[in-house]
Amino acid sequence: MNDDLVLVLNSGSSSIKYQLLDPESSVVAASGMVDRIGEEHAGIEHRVDGRIIEHRGPIADHAAGLRLVFQMFAESGHDLAAAGVRAVGHRVVHGGEVFYQPTLIDDAVVAAISELSSLAPLHNPANVAGIESARELLPGVPQVAVFDTAFFYGLPGAAKTYAIDAKIAVAHGIRKYGFHGTSHEYVSGRVAALFGRDPAELNQIIFHLGNGASASAIRGGHPIDTTMGLTPLEGLVMGTRGGDLDPGIIAHLARSAQLSIDQIDEMLNRNAGLKGLSGVNDFRELQRLIDAGDAAARLAYDVYIHRMRRYLGAYLIELGGVDAITFTAGVGENSPQVRADALAGLSRFGIDVDPDRNVAKDRAARYISAPGAEIAVLVVPTNEELAIAQAAHRVVTDQGAG
Repeated sequence: MNDDLVLVLNSGSSSIKYQLLDPESSVVAASGMVDRIGEEHAGIEHRVDGRIIEHRGPIADHAAGLRLVFQMFAESGHDLAAAGVRAVGHRVVHGGEVFYQPTLIDDAVVAAISELSSLAPLHNPANVAGIESARELLPGVPQVAVFDTAFFYGLPGAAKTYAIDAKIAVAHGIRKYGFHGTSHEYVSGRVAALFGRDPAELNQIIFHLGNGASASAIRGGHPIDTTMGLTPLEGLVMGTRGGDLDPGIIAHLARSAQLSIDQIDEMLNRNAGLKGLSGVNDFRELQRLIDAGDAAARLAYDVYIHRMRRYLGAYLIELGGVDAITFTAGVGENSPQVRADALAGLSRFGIDVDPDRNVAKDRAARYISAPGAEIAVLVVPTNEELAIAQAAHRVVTDQGAG
């Protein structure tokens, strides 16, 4: 096995996505997902050498899940413990004010990531669990944390500052941090490459639309605004998160519905957004409901598009001119309807989507704007795993680790 491979781990609250890949060639040696951790009907789907190997049964926690993954690697002829893996790159959602670049992991870094869990209670604890398990299973391999918030660390003061009591904001680290930064950074770089220009020469708007969703305004390669804020709750409508709302709703629910802060937090994170409005958070199921005439699903979709268009308009003004609008992630890459509806009727602003290009069955990065349109519209598949692998490889190379 290539001894310059990087293992990338993305540990969610009940899942672990992983890839073993070459950061230079981008060739993936193996990949897979551990799903439903902590449930009786958990499972692993491991892809290697053109084969799919499955495991079904209870998986108690992240440590148990990773042990099974390592066992599946070994049984398929890729023993990670003996393969000389160069580094393990971990996706970590929240870096707070502490972390703003890929960071070599030690005990102090793990403790600091754990302390930031109050800002990302659904994500950082799971990230820490993945890190601790990987350090135990590969004790001699350097581990690197790559933070979702890092790309947006340098947002302008006007964009990152909330208009609340300044002393309270400073004392509790309250500012806009932004998320999906690894994806936004990777995709903006791919757009510049497609243009054949330096990122410093371009103004871009990127819509990362998955179960979680965010948009960014990027001027000259640097983000000047993004939709997610202190936590991943702000901004666009998402699968289970509602995005922007009047903060007075929280106090109103506490007083009127007698809901606790934890109950409200649970609702906003897990039972809002498309799920809260329609009962489903899978976009394919939402579309099936719409096609069947479900009024709640139709409204959920309309709210979703309305919020996208509101931010599109804001970012067009904020940037003062845009070269490219790009869609990425699961919904962004696979829903021609969302792309068409989000940009409908904007010809006067130089935005025209070509219907045939938009619906073409093509998995590659591509233009979907009409020929001659003033603003390019693109679909660019994101590859956060590759970006994390490259960042981890750079850190261990530059610091002589491993």
